[in-house]
Amino acid sequence: MRGQDIAWGIAPIGWRNDDIPEIGAGNTLQHLLSDIVVAGFEGTEVGGFFPEAHLLNKELQLRNLRIAGQWFSSFIIRDGLDRVIGQFRTQCRYLQEVKADVIVVSEQTGSVQGLDRSVFAEKPEFDDAEWKTLCEGLNELGGIAGEYGLRLVYHHHMGTGVQTAEEIDRLMEGTDPARVQLLYDTGHIFVSDGDCMTILRKHIGRIGHVHFKDARLNVLDDCRRNGRSFMQSFLSGMFTVPGDGCIDFKEVFDFLIAEGYKGWIVVEAEQDPDVAHPLEYALMARRYINERLLAQTPIQT
Repeated sequence: MRGQDIAWGIAPIGWRNDDIPEIGAGNTLQHLLSDIVVAGFEGTEVGGFFPEAHLLNKELQLRNLRIAGQWFSSFIIRDGLDRVIGQFRTQCRYLQEVKADVIVVSEQTGSVQGLDRSVFAEKPEFDDAEWKTLCEGLNELGGIAGEYGLRLVYHHHMGTGVQTAEEIDRLMEGTDPARVQLLYDTGHIFVSDGDCMTILRKHIGRIGHVHFKDARLNVLDDCRRNGRSFMQSFLSGMFTVPGDGCIDFKEVFDFLIAEGYKGWIVVEAEQDPDVAHPLEYALMARRYINERLLAQTPIQT
């Protein structure tokens, strides 16, 4: 079977959402991890409700699961690197204890992703000085991550200052490839730019982690037309799992395989678990992966 160097995970955000803790609050860690096993995935990312490392390791070992990484909200521009490093080291130590591979960093200075503002029209823009501060800070954090056996992967994200292909280009140009890699998220770049392949082709050599997120085009168009916030958009069903939306994951996956990508591909789809049953959608994604991606012949490059 193709893709043997890929580890397939699914993010906890389909069960519980850190930005809106009340949705899916009844889904326990044990429920989440057991669903992941049933759906046939190899691991997950750390959610905000996850316990101390030794307790998490026990639950993982019982189910033969692994941790890929965890999100870290950086405020390098707003707060300065010195105020970020302490929290970053704490999270790196935790991830080292749970044997993770990456720490997922997103600069949240000026982010509107958690605000009641249009995610399509009111994102922040960084000036030259802020870009310099951010890139230099990320290089420092990337070096620190390496001390803990982790790779820093930067998450381009809707509603932030690093969202579009042009902004991703600037981040990649301004950072050290040995210290800062890219988290490639199909859903975020498609919603932002309407295209998944351009940044994939351009930055394949920097991609250290992958999120497979699909989008429902009719919902996306409605959310953009009505100027909805990020949270309003995903609660409306803008995102979904691969195979349930409009993104051609075969083209994406074939390219990753052809270019020798090795590492995690994590299914991630912010949805309301009361509307989109988490296990049902995890099974849907796994079936799509098995039948449409792993069974296919790779493209020639």
